[in-house]
Amino acid sequence: MTRETTHGPGTRAAAEAWESLFRAQSNLMRRFESNGDFAPLRAREYDVLFTLSRADGSRLRLRELNDAVFISQPSLSRMVERLEARGLVAREPAPDDARGTVVVLTEEGRAMQRQIGRRHVRSIERHVGGALTPDELATLTDLTARLRQYRP
Repeated sequence: MTRETTHGPGTRAAAEAWESLFRAQSNLMRRFESNGDFAPLRAREYDVLFTLSRADGSRLRLRELNDAVFISQPSLSRMVERLEARGLVAREPAPDDARGTVVVLTEEGRAMQRQIGRRHVRSIERHVGGALTPDELATLTDLTARLRQYRP
């Protein structure tokens, strides 16, 4: 019996699609980092600033921020401390829960995020937009949105 029939006909195709998506993302991130897209920050530090910039009021509870970025909670806490020491974010008590912490993007952090973001978008256009047609970009956006929203 083949692996495909043991696990169903779509198992192999799903695994191959995932592997291709994962490898493409890893390859692109290496290119972005080697181009210096995120300097003077690291990619994960920029991700925190970017995530906060898109949040309502540029603030999120620490656990909400942790849900949005791919990093462990202890590592995120240390990163927030480093970003706070640089004046890019601030930590405040949550207004509705004294035990909770809210991470806030400072004006300096907002300026840094915009500066890096402009450079990164140009790099994305070169590496992603240069490889795909406008229709393919729209399809990719639709497919990845569906993957993010799907809950079996």
